[in-house]
Amino acid sequence: MIAGELLVVGYATAIGFVAAGMLGSFYQLLTRRPPSFVLSVDTWWTIFSSTVMCAFAGPFIIMRNALRGRRIEHRPLGWLAASTAIAAGWSLCSGIVVLEMTLSVVS
Repeated sequence: MIAGELLVVGYATAIGFVAAGMLGSFYQLLTRRPPSFVLSVDTWWTIFSSTVMCAFAGPFIIMRNALRGRRIEHRPLGWLAASTAIAAGWSLCSGIVVLEMTLSVVS
């Protein structure tokens, strides 16, 4: 029973990572700059879109910054492990949201 639940958790986490990567890459394709946690506050639309962007692309941003920090700034391995754990937890949450939205559209 627990193995099945762990499989679902792993699947939702993978879905969250994939959704974050796709959204982050799409953002970079459109704007020609990498996504970041900076919120644009020009109009209500930019506030909403940048908030959604940060909410769903957050794991991608965290892992990109963590890998760059490890490679360029020589941050400790514990920093990378902590960033990975945070990104995995965030991906699990966003993966559950993505799966729920997908299942509600399909059924």
